[in-house]
Amino acid sequence: MAETRLVVEHREQLWSLLVEAAQIEHMIMCQYLYAGFSLKTEPDEGLTAEQADAVARWQKTVTGIAVEEMLHLALVMNVMTAIGAGPTLSRPNFPRHSAYLPPGVEFALLPFGGDSLTHFLYLERPEGMERVDAAEFVPAAPPPDPVGQAEVMPRVQGFLTVGHLYRGIEQGLDNLTSQLGEQVLFVGEPRAQATPERFRYPQLIAVTGLASARAALDEIIEQGEGARGDWRPAHYGRFFGVWSEYQKLREQDPAFQPARPVMPAFTQQPYDIEEPQPQPTDPLTREVAGLFNLGYEVLLQMLGRFFNHTDETNEQLDALVHAAFGIMTGVLKPLGTALTRLPMGPGSPGRTAGAAFQMYYQMGNFVPWRNAAWVLLSERAAVLSRQCAECATQDGIPEGVSSAATTAAAVSAQLAGHLPQDLRPV
Repeated sequence: MAETRLVVEHREQLWSLLVEAAQIEHMIMCQYLYAGFSLKTEPDEGLTAEQADAVARWQKTVTGIAVEEMLHLALVMNVMTAIGAGPTLSRPNFPRHSAYLPPGVEFALLPFGGDSLTHFLYLERPEGMERVDAAEFVPAAPPPDPVGQAEVMPRVQGFLTVGHLYRGIEQGLDNLTSQLGEQVLFVGEPRAQATPERFRYPQLIAVTGLASARAALDEIIEQGEGARGDWRPAHYGRFFGVWSEYQKLREQDPAFQPARPVMPAFTQQPYDIEEPQPQPTDPLTREVAGLFNLGYEVLLQMLGRFFNHTDETNEQLDALVHAAFGIMTGVLKPLGTALTRLPMGPGSPGRTAGAAFQMYYQMGNFVPWRNAAWVLLSERAAVLSRQCAECATQDGIPEGVSSAATTAAAVSAQLAGHLPQDLRPV
């Protein structure tokens, strides 16, 4: 199928494409984390020494790629901020494609295995490479009609690969720079950028003009599909190496199962999906699944405030970044791993739970006023801390919940410490 040219004649069309890119990076990241959480890690799970070594390598690879998807998301946010657009972390629930994405771009939470690897390779494939997606991913509608040059309102545009989308965004940046002038297009406040110094990630690029915007997008393309056609060190090549090794081990032992039998553990029917989704009936599993989703919500609120902050001090911005990393590594990782050892319940025999990354509502940003925003954020972090602590006191609770409770308490105290005394959570 031939690529269509992505049309960017107005700033809002560029903004719309960047929203699509942000949702793609966000949902890809969640898919990778879900697959990584599902991998077996314990000596009692029936793996040979060779298989256990391979699974440990795969977990490291998948986690590393997921971290790079977080970088891609931050780079997209920087480009959005630079052109004066408000970054958003809202997205649709799994499993489905977004209303803001072409029908052929679909997502679902799958345990590590042949289907998930086939899907990951399809998503990361370089431009011009033909691959077939996993069997369950069938577009529900034809691709959208091309956007006409005279259209002024943004709408979904069709693209074949992620690289196609980003090259369309690059062309749009060039076009609008020519039309408006670089100073007018890149009207965003430089202080609002996520910088490599603040995030301690050398490959993060602050976007202040056309050259840095192009560099940010090139970084995403090169990490995903490879630079100048060399996909071996890119995401596609690394997944291809994992897929090849997985196929070899499956040929040696057709019974080899590297992942736990997980399924997404929704705690209520997602508000934006019609088809009934599985919910755990085991009380402990349901509680831990709820804690994960609460921690995920708090993380998105922290990052959303950072990318839409107003008059925060440097210390407050550093606190948001530090707290976000604490939630990622000290709350979501142990809870997401613990879930995969917990049963879904009698209605799903033999199945364990997986983190659903559930969105309970269409998430927006806090109000611009700093104190009001920080009161709400600190209040929600305190709820997370309290819920984790209460859950950790129960008999039979996984070890990961206790460590998550400790981290959540530290994050809550850290955020509250940046509020005036009379506005701190009680």
